[in-house]
Amino acid sequence: MRRAARLLCIFLSTLALAAPLSAKERLGVYQGWAAFRDPASSRCYAIAAPEETVSRATRPAFISIGFWPRRGVTHQLYVRLSRDRAANSGVTLTAGGRRFTLRPAGGAVWALDRRMDLAIVVAMRSATSLSIEAIGRDGQSIVDAYSLRGAPSAIDAAALGCAGMKTNPLSN
Repeated sequence: MRRAARLLCIFLSTLALAAPLSAKERLGVYQGWAAFRDPASSRCYAIAAPEETVSRATRPAFISIGFWPRRGVTHQLYVRLSRDRAANSGVTLTAGGRRFTLRPAGGAVWALDRRMDLAIVVAMRSATSLSIEAIGRDGQSIVDAYSLRGAPSAIDAAALGCAGMKTNPLSN
């Protein structure tokens, strides 16, 4: 647990350095997860760093569940793997005994569609951990494992954080 908390602090510090401090408003930290609102882009999200990574990571990995009210998008999964995956490698997310085949796009990984986004969030709410697996460019396994303690609270905080944002960009 201490390792996860330390990794989250490092991750959040990196996030803060990568963007202007005024761009993001912290909505709360919930064990290994945090929730933010970004008024500049009209979005909110719950985010976590992996609790464990198999093999040496070449970049900070994370998983997030995003809300974009002006676009009508909620509960959108976004993943950044700890290493580059092989071009022909699939990406699988496992949570609560359910397996999902994700769609890689460049360095990002997404659910196939809105239904899968919602199914993954449901699985996350009833599970204690989640793993994302692929094969790296070097042929070795990529396994990023996340604790889901605090995930439901962070997801709910992100949803509530964006609840008051306008859903129609023409109504500004």
